[in-house]
Amino acid sequence: MRDERTIELIDTQAGGDVSRIVTAGIEPLPGSTALEKARYLQREGDGLRRLLLSEPYGDPAMSVDLIVEPGHPEAQAGYIIMEAMGYPMYSGSNTLCAATALLESGMIEMTEGLQEVVLESPAGLARITARNRDGRVESITTQGEPAYVAERGLSVEVPSYGRVRFDLVWSGAYYAMITAADHGFELTADEQIALTAFGDAFVRTARPGLRQEHPTLGDVGPLPFVHFMGRVRTLENGTVESRSATYVHPGVICRSPTGTGTSARLALLAGTGDLATGDTLETISPRGNRFVGTVGEEATVGDFPAWQSTITGRARLMARSRITVDLDDPLVDSSDLEKLLSP
Repeated sequence: MRDERTIELIDTQAGGDVSRIVTAGIEPLPGSTALEKARYLQREGDGLRRLLLSEPYGDPAMSVDLIVEPGHPEAQAGYIIMEAMGYPMYSGSNTLCAATALLESGMIEMTEGLQEVVLESPAGLARITARNRDGRVESITTQGEPAYVAERGLSVEVPSYGRVRFDLVWSGAYYAMITAADHGFELTADEQIALTAFGDAFVRTARPGLRQEHPTLGDVGPLPFVHFMGRVRTLENGTVESRSATYVHPGVICRSPTGTGTSARLALLAGTGDLATGDTLETISPRGNRFVGTVGEEATVGDFPAWQSTITGRARLMARSRITVDLDDPLVDSSDLEKLLSP
């Protein structure tokens, strides 16, 4: 008899970035919070991430969000984010996708008009406002954890690229914030291969010695993201916008401008006084996809000044599927999958 298991998925996209929402087929994970469950999965069950983000079942450019029972009494559901780089504590685009999938699938009952939803990410609560019409989610505005500037004015000598200056910002993960024009980038679609090569070389060089500690979350792992910042422009109608590109190590340039990348940019600009509470910035990815970030109230994280922010965008459902996992298949790393997948 073949040892087969099934996993139920809802595939979604926000700004072109695909998130696979795992809704069924996984045994309950140990832990009382989304953070504890995520750390168990990272330690004992990483085969699930590798399975769904690798050929033949997936692609490293995707993300995976596993829906879990929340630990916080305010939350209606919890979710664990998995990407090529590992397990980010929070992600704006993944939050857009997870909330949309939960509402449009009926896992959270949808109400017409504006609806407040609270989800529990490994970083904490994501407070969400969904705009619903005729059974569809037209937009999601999400507020995650505060972002803060951890270090300014850093630099590293990158082989073949020279000295690269950057700031280190936390917004659900650590981001290296690099001014694109300093390295000849306009952040257009035809630069994606070059941006990927630059990002890869930079991360491999910059990681040693960079901080991995978060004041409340502890060790959050080595640097996973680079955010390339374009020029800030104010249009005649008052809209403030900037091209941007987020590199995910290893080897991925996001199709969206990314929610956490946008939040990191807001914290950087708020810290220099270039944006204030209530100001917005529309970020534009190399493929032309857009998110709107809004600076929120000031806060603190440990000893760091920080800023709340919200990200607004739209996610769309692409597929509902049930995949079969053959644990006897040599292309399936079944070493830690058997205990995770429901019989």
